[in-house]
Amino acid sequence: MNNKEYKIIRLIILIIIIIYLIYKSGFVNNTKKVSANVSMNNTTTVKHQVVNGNLNVYFIDVGQADSILVTDGINNMLVDAGNNEDGPKLVNYIKSLGINSFKYVVGTHPHEDHIGGMDDIINNFGVDNYYMPDKLSTSKTFEDVLDALLNKNMKYTVPKISDELNFGDTIIKVIYIDSESNDANDSSIVLKIVHGNNSFLLTGDASKSVEKKVLNSDISSDVLKLGHHGSEYSTSEVFIDKVNPKYAVIEVGKNNIYNHPKDIILQRLDKRNIKVYRTDIDGTIIFTTDGNNININKEVTDTNG
Repeated sequence: MNNKEYKIIRLIILIIIIIYLIYKSGFVNNTKKVSANVSMNNTTTVKHQVVNGNLNVYFIDVGQADSILVTDGINNMLVDAGNNEDGPKLVNYIKSLGINSFKYVVGTHPHEDHIGGMDDIINNFGVDNYYMPDKLSTSKTFEDVLDALLNKNMKYTVPKISDELNFGDTIIKVIYIDSESNDANDSSIVLKIVHGNNSFLLTGDASKSVEKKVLNSDISSDVLKLGHHGSEYSTSEVFIDKVNPKYAVIEVGKNNIYNHPKDIILQRLDKRNIKVYRTDIDGTIIFTTDGNNININKEVTDTNG
């Protein structure tokens, strides 16, 4: 063997040693890490959330308008506040329940049938946090809300998608908001309220275009508050199937000029065996959950101005 051949063999052996050391120190260690991760994932089990106490969700009869009260007996939240004429009656009803303050108040969007009574709420209750989209309106109703906030030296907060609000054992997830939308309805703050293994999806007046945007979000819920009072512009079939609710709630006024809810929407719900509750027929509808089971009560309330 000549000197040149000897050098080539030494070089090959050196390369083999280097490759072996890299394999031992890097690749094997990484393989162990991956294996460990797979093992941990395989042994992970889904845990059901345990909660203490009940959550009550009131879909208040305010006619052709929305107002939803959420309370666990200690913490309180209000989503929308009906029409202008509903405000004083809402104040009286909520105070009759022993409620004097709210941790969260949400005006889903600046239409009169959602924030009409909001100035009365702000003026008559303690409000820790007020949320709304950054969607301005020139209406007197909207100005009244801003004036009420100003008089209490309060600022409003614009939530972000994926924000989570909490009180007690309840989680409120912000599913959607769009302050830039040209359509005020589609600026609606969409919320998912989770209490243990039960959940409620509140959609404001969001249309099918918003529904399409949230299809990949966590929207499956036991209870769906239909968008836009049961109009044909909301509650698409694909959206219903993704939410897959047991119950649907329609906040709507008797003999309203819009003929809400539309028959096509009721047929979609009926085809899927979803139990429907309507404020024009059932009055105020109260859902009570212990985190696993939902009980439903109806009552006539003097809240529709």
